[in-house]
Order: sequence, then C-alpha cells, then structure tokens
Amino acid sequence: MKRIISLFFLLSAVWVLQAQIHDPVQFKVDWVAVSDTEAEIRFTGTIDSGWHVYSTDLPSGGPIAATFNTDKREGVELIGTLRPVGEEVAAYDEIFKMNVRYFEDKAQFSQKLRIIGTTYSIEGFLEYGACQDEMCLPPTPVNFSFSGTRAATVSAESALTETVKNVPVSTAEEPVPDAEIQEAETTVTSDHTSVDYWKPVTGALNAFGEQGATQDRSWLAIFFFGFLGGLLALFTPCVWPIIPMTVSFFLKRTKDKAKGIRDALTYGISIVVIYVTLGITITLAFGPNALNALSTHALFNILFFLMLVVFAASFFGAFEITLPSRWSNAVDSKAEATTGLVSIFLMAFTLALVSFSCTGPIIGLVLVEVATTGNTLGPAICMFGFALALALPFTLFALFPSWLKSMPKSGGWMNVIKVVLGFLELAFALKFLSVADLAYGWGILDRETFLALWIVIFGLLGIYLLGKLKFPHDDDNTRVSVPRFFLALISLAFAVYMVPGLWGAPLKAVSAFAPPLNTQDFNLYNKEVHARFDDYDLGMEYARRAGKPVMLDFTGYGCVNCRKMELAVWTDPQVSNLIENDYVLITLYVDNKQKLPEPIRVMEGNKERILRTVGDKWSYLQSVKFGSNAQPFYVLLDNEGNPLNKSYAYDENISLYVDFLRKGLENYKK
Repeated sequence: MKRIISLFFLLSAVWVLQAQIHDPVQFKVDWVAVSDTEAEIRFTGTIDSGWHVYSTDLPSGGPIAATFNTDKREGVELIGTLRPVGEEVAAYDEIFKMNVRYFEDKAQFSQKLRIIGTTYSIEGFLEYGACQDEMCLPPTPVNFSFSGTRAATVSAESALTETVKNVPVSTAEEPVPDAEIQEAETTVTSDHTSVDYWKPVTGALNAFGEQGATQDRSWLAIFFFGFLGGLLALFTPCVWPIIPMTVSFFLKRTKDKAKGIRDALTYGISIVVIYVTLGITITLAFGPNALNALSTHALFNILFFLMLVVFAASFFGAFEITLPSRWSNAVDSKAEATTGLVSIFLMAFTLALVSFSCTGPIIGLVLVEVATTGNTLGPAICMFGFALALALPFTLFALFPSWLKSMPKSGGWMNVIKVVLGFLELAFALKFLSVADLAYGWGILDRETFLALWIVIFGLLGIYLLGKLKFPHDDDNTRVSVPRFFLALISLAFAVYMVPGLWGAPLKAVSAFAPPLNTQDFNLYNKEVHARFDDYDLGMEYARRAGKPVMLDFTGYGCVNCRKMELAVWTDPQVSNLIENDYVLITLYVDNKQKLPEPIRVMEGNKERILRTVGDKWSYLQSVKFGSNAQPFYVLLDNEGNPLNKSYAYDENISLYVDFLRKGLENYKK
C-alpha cells in the first residue's frame, strides 16, 4: 500500500513539473543558397498566443535580444550581423522602462554568410528571449549545424570585388544620422542587397560626354605656378647679377652680333632643357601612382614640411644652402675647355649649380606643391614654366642689348625678396603638415591653429616690409619704398582677413590651403554642406530606401581643388539646396589612412594591387567603376549605381554646377 501511495505522489510531482515547463516558441532552421558564394541561415519561429520573441540590437539593461553565435566555422565567414525579417512590433515596455521591438505569432531571423572555401562547415546556435505579460523565459538556444561543398567557383576578380564591397567602414560623423539613416545602416551592414553597386559604368558615363577643358586648365595653372616661381628666382642675389655679365659675354664673344644673339638664345634653351629634364626625372623616379600617394603620405609630407622650414630659415639668413663648390668649378672648367653648343650648355648648367642656394628653395616649393597634386606631367610642365621665366631675360637682353643699361642695380632689395620668400615658404610648410595631420587623424593642426599661425606669419611679413623687423642681411638704413609699403599693406590686410576664420568664416581665399571647416572646434558658420555618408554601400542603400538619387564626391584631404569647390561652389544657395534636399551626398576620401581589417589583393587592369586602407578601397572603386583616378570627381547615380549625367571635375562656375545637378535630377525622374 505504501508503494502505491509513493508511486502516486511521484507521478503527481512529475505532472506538476511538466506543467511548469513552457515551450511557447518552435523554431525551424534552413540553409538557403543565395549564390555560388553566398548563403543565408534562416530561423523561422511559430509563437504561441500571448507570447512574443524579442528582436535584435535592443538597448542594454533590457530584455534578451536575439543573437547569432557560432561554435565552429570553417570555409565560411559572416556578412554583417543577425537580421530580423518580417513585421516587428515597436512599443514601450513598462517593466523594462524602455522602447523595445518584438515579434508576435511569427518570428524570422536571417544571418548571411560568404563561402570562402571549397568545403564549408558551421555549427552554432541562435539565442533568443521570449516573454508574456506574466513571465519570461530564460535565454533559449536554437542549435544548427550545416556543412557541404561549394557548388561552383567564381572568378578571382569577382570574388575580390565582393570582398572589397563588404569591408565595413565608418559612416560620416557630421551631421549625426537620424533614426531612419541608422536603420538603413543596420540593414545594409547585415544584408547587402542583390543590386551590384560596384559594377563598372565607364561606358554609360562616357556616353553623357566629358567635361572638356578641366585638364587643360589644370596644366595651364601648373605652368603659371612654375612660371611665377621662375620670376621670383630671377630677382634673387644669385641670379639677377649674372644676367648682364652673361649677356655681355655672349655679345662680346664674337664680332658677329647675330652669332652672339644665337648663342644667348641657345643658352636660354639650355636652361629650359636642364630644368624640364629635372621635372621628367622626378616623374620617372616616382611614377604617377607614387606622385599621387605623395599628397597624403605622412613621411613625405613631414619631410616636405621640414624641408620648407629649413629653406625658410636659409632665406631669413640663418645659414646658406650651397652645393659643393667643386661641382660648379668642375662644370665651369669643362665649359672653358669645350667649344660650340656643348660649351654653352655647360655654362647653363653652371648657372643652375651656382644659383642653387637661391633657386633651390623655390624649386623645392613649386615641385613639391605640383608633385603632390598627382598630375603625371605636372613636374615637367612646372619646370618648363620655371625655366622659361628664368631664361627669358637672357634671351630678351641678347635681342635688345640697350635694355641692359636700364636694369636695376643689385642691392638690398634682393634680400627683401629673399626674406619675403622665406615667409611664404614657412606658410606653405604648414599646409603639408596639415595634410599629413588630416589623413592620419592626429588632430594636432586643426583649422583654428592653422589660421592662427598664418595670421602671425603674414602679420610679421607686413611688419617686416614696413621696416620694423630686421634679419641678419638687411640694411639698417633702408627706407620703405612705395611698392614695399603697398606689399606690407596687402600682407597685413590678408592677416586681418583671416581673423574671422577663427570663428568659422569660410575664407574662400585660403580654402585651398587651410584644413576643412569640420576640423574647427568653435564654428559659428552653419551654411556648409555635409555628407550624409562616407561609406558607398551604406549611402547607396539608404538612397534606394529613400527613393533619392546619389551624388558621389571623390575627394582627398590633400586635394586643394576639392576645398576650393566646397567653399566656393557648394556654399552657393542654389547648389547647397539641390545637394541637401534632392540628393544623398556620399563623400569618399581616397587618401583616408584608416586601416582595413586586413589587406585585400585585387586586379586593376593587368596589375595586382593591394588595398590596405579605406582610402585605397574608395580609390579602387573610382578606378574600376568610373575609369578615373583624379580628384575632385563628382558623379550622379540612380539607386542602382548607374550614372545620371556626365561627371564633373574642378570648375568653379556655379551656373555649370547647378546645370549639372539639375540635369541629373531630370534624368532620374525620367
């Protein structure tokens, strides 16, 4: 009898315990092949009435959010995070005192994977939380295990491109994305759509036509930059006194005046050949890609910064930079021992060596500035302009010898020019330090600091020109001439002009050199245009969801013309209104030095390229999709990555830019 009673109580206890074990959710797990290289693990749960299953990414301190966990993973990698699918309920939970999201009746989750091996195996579990009005279940696992062999192979280039596309990078910091943008970011990160935003569109882009004269204008600007440098070099103590002596030598060398003029012309041409050869040598030594990399490489920019500071100190009179005297003596003696054209060429080469202490800093400045623009022919074009300005007086005075009598005498005014150049070199040096600082995110030279230093430099330059500041080689009794007074006035006015920039004024005149406005800590200016995204895929997906076209802005921290466009064109009310209201602006910095999780090898044309930084990724995108590698580069796209108009490069014509944007809108609406 006791055994029967004990058995009765035991069965009753088991029945009671079973009644307390709740199982309100039943999940099934499926492996779904999306393509030869991608698959999804899908979780589908049926939920009992009165219960609900919480979604993903809930605030800390709240209910248990759904998460995807792996114990074993071979031959596959995750794409993004676990993604909720279907209709969610968003409500305020009185128990947790926060907004939560959950599923009722049916819950669906999906985790996307990339198959990277010929065979694959993955084991793990989905963990979720479920509640009703009166109780909640502890974290509940849903186990899964899948393995197999990839059905097909894909081309190496396609696989690499997919890898590049899915490397995550940060989104734009300003302005902070609103809730809708954050939702798009979550969606894209966890589930890249089937739209191939990276497909090449070079043919379709070229069908719209090209923006013709931009390259020519760029080359013309480089030429005049070099020409200006040559003119400055002319008025230095190392070059100016040599002009009358050299021309007189050629004219007295022979009784035949025509031959003297011919020799002087040959001398001028030799100067051009020497300096153009220098420019070509620099191009060949570095190559076009290396010249482009110079624009933001920390080591090169810091070296240029230090070099210009040293040159500035030399111009101020701290010391003199000279080449070994035996070099110029050897060339000079060789010139005397030879005759004909070789002799004249060697004399020109002697001039280049002897005048190096004055021309070297100027050549360094113009070459560095041009080389870092990434223009392949830039150094050669720049040196052609420099040499032409340097050779011009030798040729002109040979043609018109009587002009020699009216040449200004050498004197203290030449040292004034050297000191002025020293101030300019110092100002340009800060530009190169700023570029390295921006590309690597050091934060040591923001816009206020940069402008403060420039205000001091140009203020001191004005004071010097007024004769209130002296350097070692200056004359004590030099009077301030009228031209010098006006130069002082210009320098001081420029310093005053920059003062409002400390509070955020755009300062279009220095936009090419100063750091961008977003580096300013205290900024009262609120009319600048900000990018919504600095990630291509996230921005494209948001634009697709929002039903807006995209404006892609390929730019760089070291891109001078990019800053000019942003402050001279984008601040126009028509332009800013179109960009901010009708487009999704995605800004991609091709010189962003943020490291990718791991280097990626890709094929660009017939050459292998290793992408190591976020900037490399965007540079690769610009090259493979649009067939371009210069900045600034603006292109308008629809929601599938197809161009809506021809591309736009550097041109500060506001009406043209407005037409460019409006034409893209018209084509998008069609």
